[in-house]
Amino acid sequence: MNWLSQIGALVKFNLLSLPGRKGSVLASVVGIAGVVAVLIGMLSIATGFRTVLAGSGEDDVALVLRSGADSEMVSGLSKEETRIIADAPGVLRDAAGPLAAAELFVVISLPKITTGTDANVPLRGVEPASFTVRGNVEIIEGRNFEPGRNEVIVGDGAAREFAGLKVGETLDAGANQWAVVGRFTADGGLAESEVWTDATVLQDAYRRGASYQSVIARLQSPGALEQFDAALSNDPRLKPRVLRQSEYYASQSVLMTALITTLGTLIAGLMAVGAVFGALNTMYSAVASRAREMATLRALGFGRSPILISVLCESLCIALVGGLVGGALAYVAFDGFRTSTINFQSFSQVAFAFRVTPELLLQGTLYAALIGMVGGFFPALRAARLPVALALRES
Repeated sequence: MNWLSQIGALVKFNLLSLPGRKGSVLASVVGIAGVVAVLIGMLSIATGFRTVLAGSGEDDVALVLRSGADSEMVSGLSKEETRIIADAPGVLRDAAGPLAAAELFVVISLPKITTGTDANVPLRGVEPASFTVRGNVEIIEGRNFEPGRNEVIVGDGAAREFAGLKVGETLDAGANQWAVVGRFTADGGLAESEVWTDATVLQDAYRRGASYQSVIARLQSPGALEQFDAALSNDPRLKPRVLRQSEYYASQSVLMTALITTLGTLIAGLMAVGAVFGALNTMYSAVASRAREMATLRALGFGRSPILISVLCESLCIALVGGLVGGALAYVAFDGFRTSTINFQSFSQVAFAFRVTPELLLQGTLYAALIGMVGGFFPALRAARLPVALALRES
């Protein structure tokens, strides 16, 4: 109890002395806040990107590609193959027939609104069943395209990021001009980064004949995937690759998420080195300026370990303040910020919003605490080992 009371008294004494060292304390807080803000900001990009892709898939929806294809861009299916897939066991049906749709995926070049530079934007040819299979597509402006006509509807994210996609404008793509007749949302999913049109019209515009690239099918239940996969794999007319839609989109985010996370951690790590030196300077200055007080405390019976722990606690408190400030700055500056970036696995742009989550704020705070502990350890060790007689003489 005496040991704990010593620590409590020393921590209180150290914290009350902080106003006397405003300059060095403020420098440490600002440095750590900058590190935390950059770390959270970079990781919020990866989180936002991953959220858009991971939130786009459902466990009871299957995606069928050609065998060996890892994305729609390199897949190919004939019209006959898409019919066989739609009629396979395990596919949910309604009054109109099986809830399965063959789709075509091409990439068009459009300028970004913010920079004017060209970017790859997905143009997807869909069938009427595509809307039923996904179930979350809602027209929020204009109307849906009419089958057989050169009309498109654009995702809300694409409309915000790329020029020429406002309702009423005309889009040049392939051999056709397309009237933009509607804008839609899809619960913030990947579809909002795309432009949709009738698959048959898109085939003609890009001379694709009767070929498609994927089939999306709603299953009778998440567990029906095995039955569906087995039926297709055992059919000699097909060479399919069957994926759960949620797993497919999650895999699409791996490369970009890993790249952003690695870069963010590296940049924050380099900045953290500077922040550690700032904390070291602050705490060494604090120990030097209070050498006499600490020597007096030692003479009064305070142990070395309470002094070491109290200096560490002081450094930790300064770092936590910096972490909280950095987290608040990151939240205000980055959360909800909209942008787009290329998905290297589909070579097309994905529109998304930065997401500063509670997990990222906690991670930033823990990172700040680590900086504080590292920056305070050696000054705390020096304070604990300070000879009493020498400190009194030098003071």
